[in-house]
Amino acid sequence: MLGETIQKLRRARRFSQEALAEAVGVSRQTVAKWESGESVPDLHMAAALAELFGTSVDYLAERRPGDGEEGRYMFGAVRMNDRGQISLPKKCRDVFGLESGDLILVLGDVHSGIALVKLSGDMFPMPDTEGGSES
Repeated sequence: MLGETIQKLRRARRFSQEALAEAVGVSRQTVAKWESGESVPDLHMAAALAELFGTSVDYLAERRPGDGEEGRYMFGAVRMNDRGQISLPKKCRDVFGLESGDLILVLGDVHSGIALVKLSGDMFPMPDTEGGSES
């Protein structure tokens, strides 16, 4: 969890809660609440923590085994290129067994966002694109 990660990074750098609080401009009680999971830092504060610890906001928020909600992940941010293509992070490809050539269904809802679903080849047979034809 986020609080455990903050605590681990703080201790690794030998900061007291008070020293960390002073470094990012909050009270020691705020740091204690983050570490206990009673509250979470806002996005700007998470960015300040990530910079101080020399890591990324993605790393701070990443779920790790044992964090609860097994099977749910945050793989990080990816940037779409000018052709509308994205590259899925390796961990995402590994977790879902994605390989080059796999068929991915793209779903969208203007209120909820975009979802990707790996399809099995027999669900939606694709025409042969190598010059042959399907019978």
